[in-house]
Amino acid sequence: MDPLSVFLAFVVLIVFASIIASSIRIVPEYQRIVVLRLGRVVKVAGPGLVLLIPFIDRGIVVDLREQYIEVTKQTCITKDNAPVDIDFLIYFRVIDPTKSVVEVSDFRGAAIGIATTTLRAVVGDIDLDQVLAKREYINEVLREKLDEVTARWGVKVTAVEIREIIPPREVQEAMIKQMSAERNRRAMVTEAEGKREAAIRVAQGEKEALILKAEGEKQAAILKAEGQALALRYVDEEARKLDSKTVLLQYFGALEAIASSPSTKIVLPMELFKLLGPLQEYFTGKKEDK
Repeated sequence: MDPLSVFLAFVVLIVFASIIASSIRIVPEYQRIVVLRLGRVVKVAGPGLVLLIPFIDRGIVVDLREQYIEVTKQTCITKDNAPVDIDFLIYFRVIDPTKSVVEVSDFRGAAIGIATTTLRAVVGDIDLDQVLAKREYINEVLREKLDEVTARWGVKVTAVEIREIIPPREVQEAMIKQMSAERNRRAMVTEAEGKREAAIRVAQGEKEALILKAEGEKQAAILKAEGQALALRYVDEEARKLDSKTVLLQYFGALEAIASSPSTKIVLPMELFKLLGPLQEYFTGKKEDK
């Protein structure tokens, strides 16, 4: 064979191999191929091995995994005419590969346009304080609005997350002053509560000390009274054990001690009063008869 024939055969082989390679697709699990035959959608193929007719079929790959779009800072005007810069993320996934190919040419660009327009409309209806405080509310409203529009494209918006909200510089300075004043107020309140708690604890301690002191004095008085009663009971019991002779001896001993004193004394025995008893009864009874 001449060199020209060899070259032509080699070229034909390469072209044939390239045609065969372009008609064979290996589709992974997370992708689908929308097959257009002569410009008309005929099927959604995959995953696995997909065969296309050369020069007739065209396969468009669609990714079914969840993806995100990063929306850069957008300046929005709040209801009270305060400018704020907001950037956020849009999370989405394709649920209908055919619609995502046929119904929209550039989904990402369309989603960013709708998201920024919706964001300005939402922020324009609320005040600056609410924009800073109601981040979750703005996220949910944006997600619902975007999902309503993208549903016709076969795309599901799963979440919208605001990443950063930057208010004007003067508002930031006012917020810093407000936070500082709030921290000072909390510190003063905490200090006052601490002093009040300390005073309450001191008063309670003094009260408990007085109660304990009174209880101690009361207990001491009770013990003293019990001791005296016990002593008297003991004396009484001992006195009951004495007979008449012992008492008489003690009586004479007392008279002897009195007599030994240098002063003049008149001692009348107790028996003398006993002897006078009948006379008193006699005279008393006689007077009553009169």
